[in-house]
Amino acid sequence: MNLRIKLFTAFLGLVIIPLFILGLITFFVSFNSIESKYSQQSEYSLKAIAYSIKNVFHEMDNVTDNGIAKGVFQQALIAKDPDSQDLTATTQLELNANQKNFRSLLYNHPAIDYAFLYNVHGRAGSDVITIFNKENFQTLPYEQFKEHPLYNEVVSLRGVPLWIAPHEYPEFTGSDNVFTQIRLIKDLNNLRSVGILVVQIKNWEFEKIFQNLRLGSSMKDTRFMLINNKGQVLYDFQSEMVGQSLEPGILQKLEQDAGYQSFKAKFNGEESVISAYDLKEYPWKLVSVTSWRYLSREVVTFANWFVVIFFVCVLTALLFNLVFMNRITGTIGVIVRFMRKVEDGDLSARVEEKGDDELLLLQQGFNNQMAKINELFEQVKKEQFQKANAELRVLQAQIKPHFLFNTLESINVLAVQNEGRKVSEMVVRLANILRISIQDKEEISLSLEIEHLRNYLEIQKFRFDELFDYEIDIPDEMMSCQLLKLTLQPLVENSIQHGFEGIEYHGMIKVTGRMEADRITLRVEDNGIGMTNEALSKIQYVDLDDPVHQESGSYPNHERRGLGLRSVYDRLRLKYGNRYGLFICSHPGQGTVIQCVIPKYELGDINETEGVIG
Repeated sequence: MNLRIKLFTAFLGLVIIPLFILGLITFFVSFNSIESKYSQQSEYSLKAIAYSIKNVFHEMDNVTDNGIAKGVFQQALIAKDPDSQDLTATTQLELNANQKNFRSLLYNHPAIDYAFLYNVHGRAGSDVITIFNKENFQTLPYEQFKEHPLYNEVVSLRGVPLWIAPHEYPEFTGSDNVFTQIRLIKDLNNLRSVGILVVQIKNWEFEKIFQNLRLGSSMKDTRFMLINNKGQVLYDFQSEMVGQSLEPGILQKLEQDAGYQSFKAKFNGEESVISAYDLKEYPWKLVSVTSWRYLSREVVTFANWFVVIFFVCVLTALLFNLVFMNRITGTIGVIVRFMRKVEDGDLSARVEEKGDDELLLLQQGFNNQMAKINELFEQVKKEQFQKANAELRVLQAQIKPHFLFNTLESINVLAVQNEGRKVSEMVVRLANILRISIQDKEEISLSLEIEHLRNYLEIQKFRFDELFDYEIDIPDEMMSCQLLKLTLQPLVENSIQHGFEGIEYHGMIKVTGRMEADRITLRVEDNGIGMTNEALSKIQYVDLDDPVHQESGSYPNHERRGLGLRSVYDRLRLKYGNRYGLFICSHPGQGTVIQCVIPKYELGDINETEGVIG
């Protein structure tokens, strides 16, 4: 995974995703909080409504209690003319003071809609005594009322008022939205049941209660209903569902718990919060229904803004990734590519310096580091080259005295034998060898190297008479090519000193050359005793950088075998690089072949040759 993806993933993982999770948590917590807060508020509201409703019922209970205590209803029941008890009757003079006061109270009470008495001991046709008349309403006859389930319930209460709501018993209360109080009337002297009082009150007081509650902004979109245990809507402030029944699912939940409860459910196809409160003293429940869409509109608005902000953050993250992170990772990627170039050996690699922030410091640091590395590399290279040259000069110093000593010994022998011509020839050849050796030149032409080689071979043939012959076959066009001096002589010396050691046949050394497009190959071949693989490895794999060699300061002395070969091998490698040098092929008893491969250039091609070597 590259840095750009890591940064973008980190931005998403540490900023965007936590923001999204935080938003979701806030959203759900807000939703739950809204439901909880509304449930508490709804509980307070329903309790307040229940309290007000109970006060209305209690007030009417007090009114009828007053009439019973003053004997008004008992007097009406025992009156000779029951029809004269109606408040609309003209014969009000015959009423006593208590009757007049109580009837004035009933007449002036704004909530009372209708009031009458059932005479439980009355005659046929006189069992219903009207106290407060109501037009267009036919009272249920007493005989039918006795067969109604309400009758036994009223009798069992023994004077405690029984309230019934609208539409519960339309055969008894009619179709108007009235609440009806039914209670048993007893004689105060002997507590014997004498009648049943029925008082209907209008729902004006209820409308006032809900109207006052709806004035508050927090509950203005809430539907309030009064339902019975069967789920029938007895009262709806919006007058839309009066007489209808609630859905079975809602009713089932309402039956599960008494007291106060609140839950979410579908009401008329819309998700709503439904709260219910038992009136306890009455078999009814107060129910409030509020649309969840109305309650959650602020949270939904918050959620919409959150989604917008979230997508803005994502777009910002993408823009940040495209603009800023691409610049950062792009610059780092460029530096990495240049570092790989350095790994491949291109120490001249430099990054273009641009910008004005920390990335510029990074680019400058890379360039400064490479400049320092180049400086140190050149310094080490120079020191190693000087060290290698010093070591090679030591090797050459070890070879030359040995050769000079042997040659001078041979000249001395010739002088003793009075071989003046041969002494002169030996001295001339030795002088030519020394002249070429002491030249302050590292490279000479191939023609001078061949001349030096012939002089050396002739001296060696005098020393080892009848030991070997030699043959030199070098094309004339190669004679002007340049090479390191003293390249071929150590190769031939190795053949004479080691290749022909102990042989019983005539040795042969062949020196040949060929020229290719960009290099020349010089081949030295002998028919000597050859070398083992172990001897070859000692010549070809002694490393100048080996710690053992660095500590001793000299090459391992394997009886000086291959010392000249190693010298040539190292000189060619240091001068021309690993593509050039000596390639040795040998096998015991089959002779040795040494190929010397060097770049092809003449004296005027030095700049071009250095470029090829580099």
